Amino acid sequence: MRARYPLALAAALWVAAFGMDRGRDWIAATDLPSLTLATSTEVVDRGGILLRAYTVADGRWRMAVTPDAVDPRYIAMLVAYEDKRFWQHGGVDLRALGRAVAQAVWNGRVVSGGSTLTMQVARLLEESGTGAVAGKLRQMRVALALEQRLTKAQILQLYLHLAPFGGNLEGVRAASLAYFGKEPRRLTPAEAALLVAIPQSPEGRRPDRHPGRAVAARDRVLERALRDGLLTAEEARETRGEQVPQARLPVPMLAPHLADRAVRAAPSRPRHVLTLDAGVQRGLEGLARQAVADRGAQMQIAILVADHQSGEILASVGSAGFVADQRQGFVDMTMALRSPGSTLKPLVYGLAFDEGLAHPETLIDDKPVSFGTYAPQNFDKIYRGTLRVRDALQQSLNIPVVLLTDALGPAKVIAAMRRAGMAPALKGDEPGLAISLGGVGVTLTDMVQLYAAIARGGVALPLRFTGDGAEGQRLMSAVAAWQVADILSGLPPPAGAPENRLAYKTGTSYGYRDAWAIGFDGRYVAGVWMGRADGTPVPGAFGGDLAAPILFQVMGRVSRSLTPLPPPPPATLLVSNAQLPQPLRRFRSREAAFQVAADAPVLTFPPDGAEVERLEGQLLVKLRGGTAPFTLLADGVPVQTGLRQRETVLPMAGLGFVTLSVVDAEGRSNRVRFWLR
Repeated sequence: MRARYPLALAAALWVAAFGMDRGRDWIAATDLPSLTLATSTEVVDRGGILLRAYTVADGRWRMAVTPDAVDPRYIAMLVAYEDKRFWQHGGVDLRALGRAVAQAVWNGRVVSGGSTLTMQVARLLEESGTGAVAGKLRQMRVALALEQRLTKAQILQLYLHLAPFGGNLEGVRAASLAYFGKEPRRLTPAEAALLVAIPQSPEGRRPDRHPGRAVAARDRVLERALRDGLLTAEEARETRGEQVPQARLPVPMLAPHLADRAVRAAPSRPRHVLTLDAGVQRGLEGLARQAVADRGAQMQIAILVADHQSGEILASVGSAGFVADQRQGFVDMTMALRSPGSTLKPLVYGLAFDEGLAHPETLIDDKPVSFGTYAPQNFDKIYRGTLRVRDALQQSLNIPVVLLTDALGPAKVIAAMRRAGMAPALKGDEPGLAISLGGVGVTLTDMVQLYAAIARGGVALPLRFTGDGAEGQRLMSAVAAWQVADILSGLPPPAGAPENRLAYKTGTSYGYRDAWAIGFDGRYVAGVWMGRADGTPVPGAFGGDLAAPILFQVMGRVSRSLTPLPPPPPATLLVSNAQLPQPLRRFRSREAAFQVAADAPVLTFPPDGAEVERLEGQLLVKLRGGTAPFTLLADGVPVQTGLRQRETVLPMAGLGFVTLSVVDAEGRSNRVRFWLR
């Protein structure tokens, strides 16, 4: 068997000489394997940092790389060790082949190989063996053809993609990520030498399985590098004691749910650039794991963070772990339909401010009320009586927001949600009053997008993780948006959270199935959802206790200090209740507009619709109820002010129909219309 090697090498030398001198047409006719290599689809963050990659069709990791993205010292060591004349020869190094033949003839066995990097590329492209004579000759022909059709840089790039590194690792970039956890752009001398050594025996020199062999092979490369002047003696001494990696590291898998969505949207694209920040994403994935670690095997969490000025999503955590466990980690909970609990209330208040139905200082009643068969109650079943709208939102009371929803109309609330870019899922065909208490299906992405619109001054801009931003549309006025933000920023932070002006709202859905906390500062908006992916209850899970502390930690990891909220728009009415226009001082429901309150002023004489005779040019007027002093108006003109009695006589000059009105000190009124003769 050994005698065949010198003959084979001699034949190879002859064929090489023939090919280079007289067989160019024969070489040009070489049928080459495909030079277009499939590489792993990659998803990267805004700065090009790898978030996630996918194996090629046969399950190998083959990561796209160019020579300029690899440490120059690695390439120098590779060429010096494998093929010193790579940059000069035409694919087959006759000098190296001659030396190999002479050594083989002298020793009766192969002492050194004559294979060039180009020949190795030829072998790797065709996945052919190294020992058979026919195989070696074929490699030479393909190598010569490659040199005719490609540049040296292109051939080197093929090697950087195809070199085997054990297991399913193919190419220097996949190996660098798997063994060192970093891109090959900057390698230590020891790391570069190990990557040069492994492909000569990819399974036998795997550092995770055969560390001793890996160290010995690496040190031989380092010795050659020292001898060739690629390393100083001091560098060589420092590298000898460096440990080789004992295990393979997983290829990065940050934002796996969002990465899958990006790839599904454009499956033919080899590289997807997302708006995410890898550092923020990594930190929040760690925070998510910590948040559910001691809360049972089914507790799940989702986190979404965006720059509300641009609409760019900076981090998206779909679950505490991308695994098939009891938490159902493969489900992206940022996109799951859930009940929002009380987190929709700020939208209702903002719309009410815009409609002129209320102001933050408007008084509103929190007392038992019913709408047909629907009788909402507060979460704690306690009623606070009359209080400011500001306090009603901060205390997340149910009855005031239902009153506002009734005044607006549920359809208007749903339309506003859709203008915000949300896709609310209704239980029936028509929305009911319960939508403001969570009776509608939404996603965490929907809710963060809604709060981003409030934070942006009322303009809804779709959140995005790829591409350029779209035009937004106005959801509410800048004044209403600022008023909502101002109210939410007045909420005290949860226990242990930093004191700041974060505008936020919590929510708990019916049956303790969903715990929410969503908030924003002057630049970022974030949302946290916690619950069980299967929708079963989590007894005692309140948004304020469970999700709010996580929200404050999220904002702390996104930015070291919060960006202040903007000042109020110039048109904002910053006054007390007493200084408000009369209609805004107290909210009146639609029913109240057609009802007379029990203690409201009532004109008892003249009777409404009666025919009344004046006596000596005067009219007797009687009233009951109300709070003095009173103002009397005839046909809209004040005829008596400061009245404290409930009976008076008015001088009346004209005859015919008269509309007489009374307004008490609290702005309540009553009127009658009669015929005066």
